[in-house]
Amino acid sequence: MAVHIRLRRIGKNPKGKAHFRVTAFDERSGRDARVLEELGYYDSITGKSLLKKELIQAWIKNGAQMSDTVKSLMKKASK
Repeated sequence: MAVHIRLRRIGKNPKGKAHFRVTAFDERSGRDARVLEELGYYDSITGKSLLKKELIQAWIKNGAQMSDTVKSLMKKASK
């Protein structure tokens, strides 16, 4: 099974900006597919993010691929 780690839109605030969850998906499924595991969240308004780095690293060791956005969030979180 090929797994991708990417953002999933979960809502929006009154200004129209969304909140996102960092999730692991089976890449063969569609955009709204069932989530394998939730790995954190990202608030686009405040720029605040909470990433479960240990779980993300475990998925990567098992062959998961991160999206470019998640890669940049991981870099920001490690600083």
